[in-house]
Amino acid sequence: MKKQNYIERFVQQRLQDALTDTPVVLVHGPRQCGKTTLVKHFLGKQGYSYFSFDDEGILAAATEDPVGFVAGLPEFVILDEVQRVPGLFVSIKLAVDRNRYPGRFILTGSSNVLLLPKLSDSLAGRMEIIRLHPLSRCEVLGEDSSFIDMLFDGDVGTYRTDRLGDQVAELVATGGYPEAHARTTAGRRKAWCRDYIETITQRDVRELARIQGLNAIPNLLAMAAAQSAQLFNLSELAGPFNLSRPTINDYVTLLEGIFMVHRLRPWHTNLLSRLVKTPKLHISDTGLACALLDLTPDDLRGDRQRLGHLLETFVVQELRRQASWSERPPVFHHFRNRDGVEVDLVLERGPDKVSAVEVKLSATVTTKDFRGLRKIQTALGNRFKSGVVLYDGEELLPFGEQLWAIPLGRVWGKG
Repeated sequence: MKKQNYIERFVQQRLQDALTDTPVVLVHGPRQCGKTTLVKHFLGKQGYSYFSFDDEGILAAATEDPVGFVAGLPEFVILDEVQRVPGLFVSIKLAVDRNRYPGRFILTGSSNVLLLPKLSDSLAGRMEIIRLHPLSRCEVLGEDSSFIDMLFDGDVGTYRTDRLGDQVAELVATGGYPEAHARTTAGRRKAWCRDYIETITQRDVRELARIQGLNAIPNLLAMAAAQSAQLFNLSELAGPFNLSRPTINDYVTLLEGIFMVHRLRPWHTNLLSRLVKTPKLHISDTGLACALLDLTPDDLRGDRQRLGHLLETFVVQELRRQASWSERPPVFHHFRNRDGVEVDLVLERGPDKVSAVEVKLSATVTTKDFRGLRKIQTALGNRFKSGVVLYDGEELLPFGEQLWAIPLGRVWGKG
């Protein structure tokens, strides 16, 4: 069997920097996004010992005697899937307070360990948190992108490329999970995604929430995939289940905690009125969404509306992945008012820089596509740095001061 090549993760520099001055570094993100591969590849030759709490023997030892377990560890260790032993954090804190060598503990977690209900203490001031996402498109291509910085610089330069065309559906259906990405056919990728989803819902969710009714989780995740890139509608999600709306909301929060979905917060300013304050729901990876909805690339090509929603999610997740290794990551929002004017992404960097991005599947752009961008621009004045409509075209086109139509490929390509 051919060995899969290692794909360099651009967040690696953040990990390197953290090891120079921080005793505990947590790399967290969804299962199978590459956390273990990253830390083993990067630290395997630097004298780190590796312990995985997926090993039942190691899990039992750490659970029964966390103080003794930590005391018996080598000086520099990687502790994998640490969310399975929330009681370990207090012992790690005590060990760090006795010996604050930088880079002593490298932790990985497949859930947001800071939100675990059993977490009795925190490592605040002792731990740096690094979020690892599935692969970004620019990581797959091996070239970092300057797209986010370009938005805030307000200087888009020149850019020309070929249309993506049918490739859009392939990119969306493939997603970014390394194992799925390594599969050579859509059918094999879908098979991996389905097994992955079953593992997540049957094991990880149940470990984090030992409550009844969790049989609804797989169907709820599929409904969230169908609602991706749309306003979060709790009533619609709760409708098919014999469960209360607060319970369904708790389940969505649980899915956020294991990085399966996220709610994109609404952008607001007192310079605009009649704003919608509902978040948008996005599935964490479009490859998983297609598996959940049993969609092939051909299915997507035949359903332009569905492909448009999932393309928006693909771009949102690509930019969030790029932001994870940015020196100054922006805060992400969406914009919508009660008149239906909307913008898919509003990015804020600091107190006085705002840029906005609209995603279009079409190969053509008209001035109407800039309606939401112009509304934000008018309200913000000099704080507004750029407004971009991403489209499946070939040319970078100006549409007024600080407004451009830009080919989709520029998101992960170089200008």
